[in-house]
Amino acid sequence: MKKAYLSALALLGSAGTLLAQNVASRAAQSVNDDVTPVILRRSCAANDVLQAQMAADPALARRMEAIEAQTQRFVAARAAAQQRNSGGTTGGTTTGTSSALSGTVTIPVVVHVLYNAAAENISDAQVQSQIAVLNEDFQKLNADANKTYPYSGLAAAAPVRFVLAPGGIIHKFTKTRSWSTNDAVKNSKRGGDDAWDATKYLNLWSCNLGQGLLGYAQFPGGATATDGVVILYSAFGSRAKYPAGTYTTTYDLGRTATHEVGHWMNLRHIWGDDSGACTGSDQVADTPNQGAENYGCPAAGKSSCTNAATGGDMFMNYMDYTDDKCMFMFSQGQATRMTAVFDAGGARSSFAVASGVLRQTAAVAPTTVYPNPGRDAVSLTLPAGTDAARYAVRVYDMSGHEMTQARYNGQGTLQTAALPKGLYYISISDGVNTSRQRFEKE
Repeated sequence: MKKAYLSALALLGSAGTLLAQNVASRAAQSVNDDVTPVILRRSCAANDVLQAQMAADPALARRMEAIEAQTQRFVAARAAAQQRNSGGTTGGTTTGTSSALSGTVTIPVVVHVLYNAAAENISDAQVQSQIAVLNEDFQKLNADANKTYPYSGLAAAAPVRFVLAPGGIIHKFTKTRSWSTNDAVKNSKRGGDDAWDATKYLNLWSCNLGQGLLGYAQFPGGATATDGVVILYSAFGSRAKYPAGTYTTTYDLGRTATHEVGHWMNLRHIWGDDSGACTGSDQVADTPNQGAENYGCPAAGKSSCTNAATGGDMFMNYMDYTDDKCMFMFSQGQATRMTAVFDAGGARSSFAVASGVLRQTAAVAPTTVYPNPGRDAVSLTLPAGTDAARYAVRVYDMSGHEMTQARYNGQGTLQTAALPKGLYYISISDGVNTSRQRFEKE
């Protein structure tokens, strides 16, 4: 959606940190029976979730501002490199490359299958069908990729591939009958299942989402303990690839996960979440200005705002709200935006480093925390001349569990008053490299 640049804070206010696909149900159903949910259409409950996340983590806005700034730098560098390669001018920029990436990023996936009723315990084959869909959709290998007219020339692949991690399908019975967006499904102590290390794995949770939800995702920048994607069990996987699975009609081709993993890779909704005002932005230049979300399967040429002359709404885009069978593509600009999160300094660059396609640069400069031992707060010494907001700072106990009571303010101070007395280690990451410091709370 080609509009003026918006700050990450503005994006947060409209699109949210977590993007929830909300759907209306035909009728109330018992949450613990084996009746597959019947879904009418998608909608979004992002703002309520956003407010909860922002209240719990005041530094989140600054982290997302830093991520957006890195993304825009990457997009600009990529555009300049493409212009150089085509023989054009770049406004004086004649050196440098657009990316440190040198190949395809491998994303190990862990799927947590939470079930209270038998129908919710989807099979490994259904899980594997979803991984296949993700690879096809993100690599532009989907069989319906030829249906993207009039935007065929813009359809693009992202340099990623998804693989199930060894032992990465976990089936777990839970006493919880339905789940909401409060992330309890990601916490073993609350009846869910803990995430695997989010710097190494994409965590997907399949469960019985209540409140008419299809799924939701966490954008880059949030807490690692809750990082990943949650999907309604009957929207997980593809009926076309595994007909014997449990599915909800209309959302049975695996595109809910495609949409949500797009959010995980820092994509916004294509219409800019502006309630039809034609003033919002998804921060992607080649997606047309669009008035609002689309549902069902719109007719070719459907238009809004002033986009009729350029082809109308890009309703076949995975980041719209159309039915699974009418989603076919990511745009070139979206592919570039997704690539940015894996590049040097990107929010998910650890996946590229692990894949061997991003050279690991010098480690984070030696960092100290003081006072140590400390009580209510400690200060961090970070590399001179760098923005303190670009660093992700986490605290872990000696067993490796993240201590979310500790809060980094994005300005060099870590609030530790809520931590119990004991020994911890503090992880400080610039997106590519990590420094760890031992810390004692008095």
